[in-house]
Amino acid sequence: MRCVFCGFEDSKVIDSRSADEGRTIRRRRECFSCGKRFTTYETIEDTPVLVIKTNGARQAFDAQKIKNGIIKSCEKRPVSMTVIDEIVSAVVKQVYNSMEQEVSSKHIGELVMQELKKYDEVAYVRYASVYRSFKDISSFLEELQAMMASKK
Repeated sequence: MRCVFCGFEDSKVIDSRSADEGRTIRRRRECFSCGKRFTTYETIEDTPVLVIKTNGARQAFDAQKIKNGIIKSCEKRPVSMTVIDEIVSAVVKQVYNSMEQEVSSKHIGELVMQELKKYDEVAYVRYASVYRSFKDISSFLEELQAMMASKK
């Protein structure tokens, strides 16, 4: 790390502390050349993820929207908030681990359905009915038959 006082390119770390609720590391450094001390901050670089909607519009990825949709599909179902939070965490993790800066809303919906299916099939079908915009009872029935076939 370059000294802010003399420009020398080498220094030693005297003290490191967590800052900003654990999202930043504060380091006290001492220059080997002039002996002066200075502080540096190390932070995680956040790369924003944009969601490409079906109409082509782009908006910032928002985990709260995913959570709200899952909560609606799990109404009156024996799915705890802990499980819902686990599902949201799993989806968020998959989105960020993909290292893509743009993700389609269709892909996110598929990830949510994949996770919901593990916990509650009724909630899965509810979510799928909204997400896939079932137009009539036959498209709804096709989804149920595909679920039944995959169980066998």
